[in-house]
This record gives sequence, C-alpha cells and structure tokens, in this order.
Amino acid sequence: MRRLVLFCTAALCLGFTTVLLAQDPVKVDPKHYTVISENDQVRILKIHYGPHEKSVMHSHPATAVVFLSDSKGKFTFPDGKTEDFTTKSGEAMYGPAGTHLPENTGDTPLDGVLVELKGKSASAKAAAAAKPATTAKATKK
Repeated sequence: MRRLVLFCTAALCLGFTTVLLAQDPVKVDPKHYTVISENDQVRILKIHYGPHEKSVMHSHPATAVVFLSDSKGKFTFPDGKTEDFTTKSGEAMYGPAGTHLPENTGDTPLDGVLVELKGKSASAKAAAAAKPATTAKATKK
C-alpha cells in the first residue's frame, strides 16, 4: 500500500510539472500576448513587450512569427540555459514547439505577430515542450 501511495504521488508530481511547463502564454501572460484570430488550424497572437519587460515561462506549439520591430531579447529555457536574439522589422522565422521565458533586453518595444500551428504539430507539443525554440541570429550563453 505504501508503494502504491508513493507511486501515485510521484505520478501526480510529474503530471503537474508537465502542466506547469506547458502553460498557454495568453492565459499566463495576457499583458504580452493577445489572440487576434483562431480557427481549427491556427491561432494568431499579437506580441508586445515594452523595453526591458519580461514574461513568464510558457509554451507554444510549432510557430511562425513575423517581427514588426527591430529588437533585442533573451530566452530562458526550463533547464536554465539562455539564448540571446536580435530581430529586424519584417523578419520572419519558424520555431518548433517549445517552452521558454522571453525577455525584451532592448530599449525599444518588441512587437510581432505569432502564428501557432494546430493539428499534428500541436500533438507534438507535449513531447517537445522542453525543447528550446529556434530563433534568428541567436547566440547561446
């Protein structure tokens, strides 16, 4: 009986850890993420970070993003590693599903339009939640 209780407790803790790592940015950080449009294939988000603003750890399924401003930032990943990035207005990129904590490290706003892909890529979200997203012009620290 004691082993069953320990097993159930461990399983419950692992389940909560996965849920915490896979949080929806619109729900956990509505200041920086707003839904523009959504259907059964995509969800389109407006991103806006003021200078030196920081988000919270959250996850996205596979994404495509178009940056609307030149900016500098940093991603922190669940394992503690960080990755600096720079963007140029009009630049577009793809990112696989992943979990991160973004921060605008620059003196100007960071703006963009993020398209989250649903369907097959969304089902891979849970499996890839701890993998870092690909960023343009990134340098790992």
